[in-house]
Amino acid sequence: MSDPRHASRTDRRVFAVETTGIDVVKGSHRRGRARELFWPWFGANVSILGLSYGAFALGFGISFWQAFFAGLAGITFSFFLCGLIALAGKRGSAPTMVLSRAPFGVRGNRIPAALSWILTVGWETFLTVTATLATATVFRELGWGGGTLTKAVALAVVGTLIVLAGVIGFNLIMWLQTGITIITGVLTVVYVLLVADQVNWDTVAAMPSGSTQQVIGALVFLMTGFGLGWVNLAADYSRYLPRETSNRGVIGWTTFGAACAPLVLFSFGLLLAGSSPNLSEAIAADPIGALAAALPTWFLLPFATVAILGLVGGAVLDIYSSGLALLAAGVRVRRHIAALIDGIIMVLGTIAIVFITSNFLGQFTGFLITLGVPIAGWCGIMLADMLNRKHDYADEELFTPRGRYGNIQWPPIFILLACTLIGWGLVTNTMAGWLDWQGYFLGLGLGGREGDWAYANLGVLVSLVLGFVLQVLIGRARVREQEAIDNQPVYMH
Repeated sequence: MSDPRHASRTDRRVFAVETTGIDVVKGSHRRGRARELFWPWFGANVSILGLSYGAFALGFGISFWQAFFAGLAGITFSFFLCGLIALAGKRGSAPTMVLSRAPFGVRGNRIPAALSWILTVGWETFLTVTATLATATVFRELGWGGGTLTKAVALAVVGTLIVLAGVIGFNLIMWLQTGITIITGVLTVVYVLLVADQVNWDTVAAMPSGSTQQVIGALVFLMTGFGLGWVNLAADYSRYLPRETSNRGVIGWTTFGAACAPLVLFSFGLLLAGSSPNLSEAIAADPIGALAAALPTWFLLPFATVAILGLVGGAVLDIYSSGLALLAAGVRVRRHIAALIDGIIMVLGTIAIVFITSNFLGQFTGFLITLGVPIAGWCGIMLADMLNRKHDYADEELFTPRGRYGNIQWPPIFILLACTLIGWGLVTNTMAGWLDWQGYFLGLGLGGREGDWAYANLGVLVSLVLGFVLQVLIGRARVREQEAIDNQPVYMH
């Protein structure tokens, strides 16, 4: 029988505001095992939203099997990148965008940190918007309203929960994610069983195949919508692990925890969307709420629960990491204040989208691909820097411009700029008018902005590969100079 005094102490730890900001986690506070990474990553990605990505993928004009293999490759590979970046957290015991100072320099890193902050705030806003719209749809189906008042109340509840978790910090998030994982996992299985009879395999199998370019476009979109949306915060949760933790364990549990639920949900979403063109169109306007129309009335409230909790699970990781990115970008406030600032921006953005604007999916797709290009370039640079390093980070020197990592490292900054400019020239976002300037390199033998390659979003892949290759070649000598300063222990597992 458990000791109630111990339970009380545990509760106090869970609900106590985390005082660690972007500091290095000291040895005495590093704890846990690699397999514990499963819970936050699974909880953040076991979302009904994964079903909607099936409709998004088919929107590229491809068949079920083409979309299935694009999802299998895009989801798994992109979360594998998260697993690799998570290694940096174990090796440096600091947030992702602090460890990024190693290649970019202490102050030079403010550029990618600012990009990371914008992306994570955008993601948490998107998830909050989706949760608000889903709640309104469910209440409308129940005949309990669904209008402006319902949306306002839903936003207040969801926003409060997300901001509260972000402000309190790591222990509460890990505790929440465990509960979210169990509840959403069970209810999602029930949802699948209830709507399985609506799958029409003959209709799905009859869908015509698309071109290679369309398949690549879907694959890249799925990469940016899943793993590439998390790479810039992948080390934020592994930083609490002991240094001797297995490398394979960190990579494996991060990748498995993050990818397993999206793969199942995406595959079933393909079957649902492929069986009903009307459902695919409805998902574009309300990605989760549209999925409620097929349910019996008695399951609408449980559906709302699983939908909202799944979105909250992703948003709390985003708001926690967006606060850390804001600090890494040079804003001098306490961690919980940074999370609160991001929460206010998130709520204001949600109000603008839910109550003022339209074309929700088009604007989000444009945002996702546009910021996906520089983040992919950063990811390539970061992975190359990690590959070049044989030793753990000199963590204390990540905070001083006079240390081995320097003030501003111009080569990786120029590489990131080149990756971004080249990448933006190879993507298009026609549903977001403010991005019609993109695609300026597509006229160079790729058919132009209306050609076969216009929607392949090649810029994301090019940015990732180019950043990696250039940093491997150019950054190797610099890393050797840094690591020659002293002999740090090497951990090989």
